[in-house]
Amino acid sequence: MKSATLPRSRQSPRTRWLVPAALILLSLVPVIAGAVRLTELSGGQITPDNARFFDSPVPVLIHIPTVTVYLVLGAFQFVPSLRRGTRGRASWHKIAGRILAPTGLLAALSGLWMAVFYDLPPLDGPLLLVLRLAFGSAMVAFIVLGFIAVRRRNYVRHSEWMSRAYAIGIAQGTIVVVTIPWILLVGPVDELTRALLIGASWVLSLAVAEYFIHRRAQVPTRAALPSRAPSS
Repeated sequence: MKSATLPRSRQSPRTRWLVPAALILLSLVPVIAGAVRLTELSGGQITPDNARFFDSPVPVLIHIPTVTVYLVLGAFQFVPSLRRGTRGRASWHKIAGRILAPTGLLAALSGLWMAVFYDLPPLDGPLLLVLRLAFGSAMVAFIVLGFIAVRRRNYVRHSEWMSRAYAIGIAQGTIVVVTIPWILLVGPVDELTRALLIGASWVLSLAVAEYFIHRRAQVPTRAALPSRAPSS
């Protein structure tokens, strides 16, 4: 009888870093935009575009740092080598997860607060507000479900829910990928077009997440394989 062996991954160490590198690149859009907003607030110059943030600065001062940590740190959760811990020590993945769950919740909840209580800026209409509330609430729900799953030691479901939550967060970068081609090919956006493009960004990010979730589900795990091959 021969022992069954798992197929080795054909990915090189360099290839495994392509996904987090791409996610960090996408996260630069909201991170830079947030840094610019914080600079405006620290400068104290009030304009019609930022007056709502000066009127109630706490939510935006919570939102920008937590989004930055969540998106940048969360990108490294997709590196397989960081998931493995050493004997007696938690993995980097687990340690980072203890930071990402609360920061993700704070980012989503502060975003929901701003969507509801801040005055709508130009080109942000009721449809975009509904979309923000729907996807922001979904992000909160996914993080909570992911936390419940890991407490139950269901690591597969935990990974799936957290991947979906991160997909909603990183959609702030996907918006640029979706919007720039539209502007170049069609022209400036209006209220309806802006809402539809941002909604499409969330849908696209979630679709990509579901693709990778489905692909991971097709890979056999050691627990699912028999310990020995059938006798000849």
